[in-house]
Amino acid sequence: MTEPDPHAVLQWHLDAGADEAIGREPVDRLSRPEAVPKPGAAPVAAPVAAPVAAPARPAAPSKGPGPGLPLKGAAPPTLPPAGEAAVRSAVEQAGAASTIEDLRQALEGFDGCALKKTATNLVFTDGHAEALVMFIGEAPGAEEDRQGVPFVGPSGRLLDAMLASIGLDRTKVLISNTVFWRPPGNRTPTPQEAGVCQPFVERLIEIVDPKILVTLGGPAAKSLLGETQGVGRLRGRWFSYQTPRLSHPIDATAMFHPAYLLRTPAQKRAAWQDLRAIRRKLLD
Repeated sequence: MTEPDPHAVLQWHLDAGADEAIGREPVDRLSRPEAVPKPGAAPVAAPVAAPVAAPARPAAPSKGPGPGLPLKGAAPPTLPPAGEAAVRSAVEQAGAASTIEDLRQALEGFDGCALKKTATNLVFTDGHAEALVMFIGEAPGAEEDRQGVPFVGPSGRLLDAMLASIGLDRTKVLISNTVFWRPPGNRTPTPQEAGVCQPFVERLIEIVDPKILVTLGGPAAKSLLGETQGVGRLRGRWFSYQTPRLSHPIDATAMFHPAYLLRTPAQKRAAWQDLRAIRRKLLD
């Protein structure tokens, strides 16, 4: 049996999202720490069991509230809203931007999203600033994080092919995400992370003012369309996207994320139907 190519093994882990090391030596998480002696250490004698005392008489139940329960008549304990100050700052900075470049500069100086601390680059937009169609995905991946451009990995190449099938390319659309920094390990962004970036996403849509807004994947549909159903139930339908600063509602629809289509090729037929519907809407 030939030894596996270490470069191929490393690439496999990178493609799977395992691109961060947390230690120099592997750790056996299945063994009990106390059962694994240190190398060269003398065996430890088993402790002598102490005499078993008679069971204590159970205490009488307390008449007051149990641990963690509020006193009668008092307000239940609440935690301060996570990131509330960051959201307020995002709203202020996004609202002050009048161009896409203004938004980019605001995001480069914005520290309210924890994802920025672990990401390599800001991943903001790609495409035409006055595009008629705008695509909003979920979050940057490893390749997007390295290049600072959305949808440049395998799912981006599929998206390019999808656009070409209806006569579009990146010079005619604008592409972005619901968060602008890569979540570690390509995990799904948390509601807090998406929430603190949403003022910038909304302002971006207001500045571009596209004719059609397309959400790619469930998290983007939930964030922008306010829908909790899966994309399988949302696709093929049209919604109205509106913010206070938009002069008119924007036609919006949901599609499967290209990364999902790579994992589930059987859904490409549905994606093709959605692309044709977008093309017809553009020609209206």
